[in-house]
Amino acid sequence: MKVCKNGNFAVDMKEGKVILGGKRLYITLRRLCEELIENYDNFEDSCIIGLQPRGVLLSDKIVNFLSSKAGKGPIVYGKLDITFYRDDFRIREKPLAASPTEIDFLVEGKKVLLVDDVLYTGRSVQAAMTALQHYGRPSSVELLTLVDRRFNRHLPVKANYVGITVDSLDDAYVRVDWGEKSTDHKILLFPKKSE
Repeated sequence: MKVCKNGNFAVDMKEGKVILGGKRLYITLRRLCEELIENYDNFEDSCIIGLQPRGVLLSDKIVNFLSSKAGKGPIVYGKLDITFYRDDFRIREKPLAASPTEIDFLVEGKKVLLVDDVLYTGRSVQAAMTALQHYGRPSSVELLTLVDRRFNRHLPVKANYVGITVDSLDDAYVRVDWGEKSTDHKILLFPKKSE
């Protein structure tokens, strides 16, 4: 694999092209958190909900950062599984594996921040909005995503907070890999999703 000097760009498509990684990805995550601190009033009357499974990996990092920087008490945080709210769960060839939903609070009247790693067609967000109704009626809902694939939307969904925007072909696949160390985190682009 060929890697440029700063370690952020790989060209071996079998392993994926690194489009953001290492220190640059850390800076992107930090910027997203700073935007949240700026726009949420000490996280009172609000909550963060990560979408299972991959959005939770991102939301864990965001909640950890905010808890250490925001200053006011614990952040109300939950994890939402959308498996059985997806519009394709009955027509898939392979059965979907559900993840646990961990929400021990109501979202009634709260400002909700949904967190997912990649915004692609918008269908996951639609499923999350449907699932969220079981926990009350929020005062507002915002979306944070690390990667926005803006030209592949099937539904009119737009993120309020975006790490990076990736313009790629329809059959290309974007994946966020969370390594054990922060320097191992990276966003990869593949020519198409492998089975």
